Amino acid sequence: MGYDAHFRVWRGDDDKGELQDYTVEVNEGEVVLDIIHRLQATQAPDLAVRWNCKAGKCGSCSAEVNGRPRLMCMTRMSTFAADEVVTVTPMRTFPVIRDLVTDVSFNYQKAREIPSFTPPADLKPGDYRMQQRDVERSQEFRKCIECFLCQNTCHVVRDHEDNKNAFAGPRYLMRVAELEMHPLDVADRREMAQEEFGLGYCNITKCCTEVCPEHIKITDNALIPMKERVVDRKYDPVVWLGNKLFRR
Repeated sequence: MGYDAHFRVWRGDDDKGELQDYTVEVNEGEVVLDIIHRLQATQAPDLAVRWNCKAGKCGSCSAEVNGRPRLMCMTRMSTFAADEVVTVTPMRTFPVIRDLVTDVSFNYQKAREIPSFTPPADLKPGDYRMQQRDVERSQEFRKCIECFLCQNTCHVVRDHEDNKNAFAGPRYLMRVAELEMHPLDVADRREMAQEEFGLGYCNITKCCTEVCPEHIKITDNALIPMKERVVDRKYDPVVWLGNKLFRR
């Protein structure tokens, strides 16, 4: 059974903007992205919104719905009461291009800074062998659709713009951790994670895990194990002594 919903949608660009009110028809089974499309078709043809698959797999339609980072295509209207005002705003951490579309190029810049998979020099591609448990450990991280909701909700960059130069964010620290855990990757990424990508800035509040639409345990399975590896290298007295003896 359909009803009319009260939507407040942010309109503007990086210089200025405001929330505008709309009344939009809602039908049973629809998601927020359906309503945004109907709004475009009936009242606001110039409304800018990024989307692609409408199936929760491309990560394009990230926004903040009633203040919570979400994929609009995976947020059902049945989540809200019929008389509830639904507010849709762009991701707060990134510069606004227009309306609900943000400039997420920061994330691609950080991705380019991570050295790629580095197998042993004498190992040919056809000779790769891995245990199933090693495959399963990194497979969870491969589910990432790069919606950047974890990047958006991480308060290290959300609340402190100047941290972006030194902090890669949970999505890319997860990538560093994935490569560090890979049994065929010979690059030592522990110092890189700490010194270049700002692992020490993360204080494991798990806000990134809470908003992940793929339910990846970013904090527990990637960031905390990576922190433990860094600590083992920098502060374990046995490792420290071994490094001193080896250098001699």
